[in-house]
Amino acid sequence: MYAMTGRLVSQLGKRGELVHILKQAADLVGELPACRMYIVCEDLSNDTHVWVFEAWDDREAHDVSLTDERVRALIAEARPLLAAAPDGAELEVAGGYGI
Repeated sequence: MYAMTGRLVSQLGKRGELVHILKQAADLVGELPACRMYIVCEDLSNDTHVWVFEAWDDREAHDVSLTDERVRALIAEARPLLAAAPDGAELEVAGGYGI
């Protein structure tokens, strides 16, 4: 199983808009059978940071999701709200609960 975690930094006062867009993305990719998890979290210690955790059957399934025109439109809508380039990590799920 393939997973990603990412931190997105919004412009000051724009986090709510960014979270709204990311939740729309979660709804879209949640319709895909290979998407196991897409969680959007607001950082309690920083009012501009948003964390996203995704779990997919494999990396190819994630990459295919990025070709969906609806997903691409949401990415384009979110970009102007960012104060910095997203950062994060690609992960291989070793085990745990909830997947």
